[in-house]
Amino acid sequence: MSASITHSGYLSKQSEWLRDWRKRWFVLRGATLIWSKSPSDEPHGSVDLRTCLTVKSADERTGKEHSLEVSTRADEVYLLVADSAADKDAWIAAIGRAIVTSSASFLSRAAVDNDDDDDEEH
Repeated sequence: MSASITHSGYLSKQSEWLRDWRKRWFVLRGATLIWSKSPSDEPHGSVDLRTCLTVKSADERTGKEHSLEVSTRADEVYLLVADSAADKDAWIAAIGRAIVTSSASFLSRAAVDNDDDDDEEH
């Protein structure tokens, strides 16, 4: 991965199958959010933020303070819990910036691709 780390730290993540909460090490690198058991472990999962629609507070949805959710176009919802309100806000801001940045670069590439297609038609 060539992008540098823009944010990292521990968050609790709701497991996909058992629905219990497990503390995981998260790294935001470019448009990818990766998690593992600890900073030294191999990644256990990831989310391509280019497929994300929103990142928002989820305290009411989870019943836990400092919760956030990341929702993708494929109707996947990742529920996460930070250790503090400040940490939650920092994660929401960082992930939000990554979503916007990756969407903007995607739209720019699409526009360039469309311009190239137009050139071929002439």
